[in-house]
Amino acid sequence: MKRALLALSAIALVAFLAWQFLRSPDPQPASDATATPQSKIENPKSKIPPSATAPTELSDLAQDLNSPATDIRADLRLVSGIIETFRTNFLQSGNPVGTNAEITAALTGKNKFASAFLPPKHPAINRAGELCDRWGTPFFFHAESATKMEIRSAGPDKKMWTDDDVVLSP
Repeated sequence: MKRALLALSAIALVAFLAWQFLRSPDPQPASDATATPQSKIENPKSKIPPSATAPTELSDLAQDLNSPATDIRADLRLVSGIIETFRTNFLQSGNPVGTNAEITAALTGKNKFASAFLPPKHPAINRAGELCDRWGTPFFFHAESATKMEIRSAGPDKKMWTDDDVVLSP
């Protein structure tokens, strides 16, 4: 009986260690200077705090934001894509949360991995650190869940909650 209990304990220990090993992400290989920020994401279980400086390599995900060649619906899809990229790269963290300025800060590299998905000096970011639509009005972000974010533009009248608002709901 003792041998059977000992054998079961050993099997349970091996199974637990195998499960821990398989569920932890693979360590990222060293990258060269041309790698994108998404490829430089660290192990989420790392206890090392992010550097105090802004990331030196920036994403080009937002290069067409508020471009004259696109429209507001394309801008909303682009911002939604940036948020989705943030969410999927940080695995268990979900959407960035808070005010527009707090969400913009997280997207510009003020996050636990110091990864920028939006350039901190992007022309769509106002002096208050808010991400703005093509008319200069800050977007309104409403996190419906950890994986769904509604994004609202005030539209050409620059007044939120009027008939010309443009909304992207997940």
